Amino acid sequence: MSLSRPGPLMGFFWMLAICTLWSTAGVVSRQLEFAVSGEVAFWRSLFCGITLLLVLFFQFGFSGTGRRLWNMGLAGLASGVFWAIMFTCFMVAIVLTTVTNTLLIVSSAPLFAAVLSGWVLRERISIPTLFSIAIAGIGLWWMLQSGLSRESLLGSLIAIGTPIAAACNLVLLKRKQGEVSFIPAVMLGGFISVLVLLPFIFPLKASTTDILWLAFLGVFQLAIPCSLMVWLSRYLTVLEISLLSLLEVILGPFWAWLWGGEIISVTTLQGGGLVLGALIFNTLARR
Repeated sequence: MSLSRPGPLMGFFWMLAICTLWSTAGVVSRQLEFAVSGEVAFWRSLFCGITLLLVLFFQFGFSGTGRRLWNMGLAGLASGVFWAIMFTCFMVAIVLTTVTNTLLIVSSAPLFAAVLSGWVLRERISIPTLFSIAIAGIGLWWMLQSGLSRESLLGSLIAIGTPIAAACNLVLLKRKQGEVSFIPAVMLGGFISVLVLLPFIFPLKASTTDILWLAFLGVFQLAIPCSLMVWLSRYLTVLEISLLSLLEVILGPFWAWLWGGEIISVTTLQGGGLVLGALIFNTLARR
């Protein structure tokens, strides 16, 4: 992606644009008529993979795209697997449980990243970060333990795969920073997700309207913002990535409440408040 290095102000606007696009998943999923969880994730990932494949073919040609995929090596394949886990777990979870539950669980990604960076990158984990991890864990437990249906609980458990994979991917991107372009890994993640979900989507139930909505998600909620995130990861600090995650957590439930008619429970607000408070505390302490 041939974009110049962003300044502080432009970096903020890029972050806001990315989070706004990411946050549309919940409200769009509430517009679907017949598509079920596995099929929802399948179509979204398929349109993401096709979009980025066409962009890479247009920009670099067939051989150039192949070289970029090959140059990523095993690190690129691992990144693709992490993207596939994120794509699949997030969309399946958001269909099975509420948008707010899913996004609050996803918001714990920076704390998982802090633990992994200490283990893999040998970065020291500060006392405030350890405290934040403990508080966020209590918040997640409180949010999940109170009155969830079996289906909603399953969705919440599936959602946990998203922040874990996101943290692994972030640490990988930081470790290989500047060596190769990992944007093709986003495309690879889309197609890996499609292959994993293929046995579980039949019989197909999605209507034409459903497929159009999922095409929107594949292009504008996955392909574009995830590619921009890979590019921005070369310039963002952990603080900025944490702030980015918080923006999505704030915007997603708001859209679902405003246009999706979703009711936010008291326990979700209480547990989510602990998670967000822990993240904000950790962010301010690191600053």
